[in-house]
Amino acid sequence: MPMTLLLEQLLNGLQFGVMLFLLAAGLTLIFGIMGVINLAHGSLYMVGAYAGTWVAAQTGSFWLGIPAALGAAALTGVAIEALVVRRLYARDHLDQVLATFAILLMANQLVTLIFGRQPLYTAMPEALSGSVELLPGLFYPPYRLAIIAVGLLVALGLWALINRTRIGMLVRAGSTNREMVRALGVDIRLLYTVVFGLGALLAGLAGFISGPVMAVQVGMGEQILLSTFVVVVIGGVGSIRGAFVASLALGVIDTCLRAYLPGLLRQVMAGPEADALGIGISSMGIYLLMAIVLLVKPKGLFAGNG
Repeated sequence: MPMTLLLEQLLNGLQFGVMLFLLAAGLTLIFGIMGVINLAHGSLYMVGAYAGTWVAAQTGSFWLGIPAALGAAALTGVAIEALVVRRLYARDHLDQVLATFAILLMANQLVTLIFGRQPLYTAMPEALSGSVELLPGLFYPPYRLAIIAVGLLVALGLWALINRTRIGMLVRAGSTNREMVRALGVDIRLLYTVVFGLGALLAGLAGFISGPVMAVQVGMGEQILLSTFVVVVIGGVGSIRGAFVASLALGVIDTCLRAYLPGLLRQVMAGPEADALGIGISSMGIYLLMAIVLLVKPKGLFAGNG
């Protein structure tokens, strides 16, 4: 039973890590290549969740919700880049933070006006409902396994895109020397729009597939955005490989701390005090890890331009 519980928590950690990666991959591309701190990234996560859930509810098909989520998030991201972010490239980070934070607040209010404040719930596809026995005594929901598989496929696809295509070559060149890329005749503005749209699309995918696991509600983006920034910082700004490694590591560490630390502290402390202290330390765990990593490697594990 202890080994079964450990394996279950490791799978839960991988699933949470994959969700973080889908968000962090887009965020690290935008931050590392465009130099923009985009606090509105959490809003794109929310837009994808709401759009996909609404379409799935109206059509009765979970699978039709996927293109709806991807399309809504990508179009919203392109609109934000064209109307707001494009004017912030030459501005300092404080202006970017204020502008994108304003977008986040407006998105929350707009979603509230359209859908209300009551949480929505995405129906799990029937083919992935229930549980499967992975090992003797280890039953696990196939939907969570599907999330892990989707995250791994996205990671493989991003690796191929960045390292094996012309667009990836331009993205890597733009992150190193954008002025030289512009001088060579590349439409850097279009490149930035494509990168921003790709990041938004990944955020929308993460938002929708999280619907059957977590409630779809106003402000859901802010709840996970801070953890996503931690992933980007630990992995290295602009590094997809760093985002992948850091997100899986943080997902497993966060999940295991929450599952095991209160119980370990109960061995040396009274129950209520152990639970309170364990929950507090678990909540700080990923930030403590970030501090340790930055002390050793100030640019992160895989510095994007290092």
